[in-house]
Amino acid sequence: MRIEQPAAGGTAAYEEDRALVAQVAAAVQAAGAHLAGRFDTTAHLAGREEVVAGIHANDEAALAILRPELTRLRPGAGWVEDELEGGPLPGGEWWVTDPVEGNVNHVHGIADWGVTATLVRDNVPVLTAVHLPPSGETYTAVRSGGAFRDGAPLRPSPKRRLDGALVGTGQARPGESAETFARIGASVTAMLDTAMVVRVSVPATLQLLHVAAGRMDAFWQFSQVRSGLLAGALLVAEAGGVVTDTRGRPWTPGSADFLAAAPALHAAAVETLSTID
Repeated sequence: MRIEQPAAGGTAAYEEDRALVAQVAAAVQAAGAHLAGRFDTTAHLAGREEVVAGIHANDEAALAILRPELTRLRPGAGWVEDELEGGPLPGGEWWVTDPVEGNVNHVHGIADWGVTATLVRDNVPVLTAVHLPPSGETYTAVRSGGAFRDGAPLRPSPKRRLDGALVGTGQARPGESAETFARIGASVTAMLDTAMVVRVSVPATLQLLHVAAGRMDAFWQFSQVRSGLLAGALLVAEAGGVVTDTRGRPWTPGSADFLAAAPALHAAAVETLSTID
């Protein structure tokens, strides 16, 4: 979508959100510090059962820190129990978190992982914090207040042509439908014909951080998994990027797919991806 911006930045809700995001950042940093102690770059897993067990253990360890603190900060907000859920939420405020975004990387000893927490109000992300323990970076955004990495403003890429672009996608979760896998494959082929380089990796949030920071030029995904998209969607939009579905229509948590791009490349990305059935 294009995330619609509210008219006023000086409202009481905005000021409250701006104060809250610093505390949310501290919460994801605390969870991240604990997870860093569990991270092992020499991990060698014997099979699916060990991978799944490691993922669940990491989630429990992070949530033991993250959930009580976020509940304390916003006791009236709902909590999304399943991080792989998709679709719109009921009205009101909800915490959407991924306690270990990129958990499959963490358990395999790969450093592409982090902790995310996003406050959603009436299906619109209004503040987010993402902490990446391997690099020590923390990304924050408040709706209508800009996007930042460790306090420095983020800006998207100034590129104007896809033939010089680094773009990316990835699967949202194991066990997607055959139709979704076919769409991913077709979209990669289409982008290989138009972009300079196509990156296929997980998790989504880390690629969206790169788009917000201007290190990547576009990211798309055929998925409704909220926890992997909401934080990055807000960061990209607040940095000045464009967030829609792959047809260029407004994106919401109920959209079937997702696209975030540098402003001057968005139309070309839509032109390429809208060919995918």
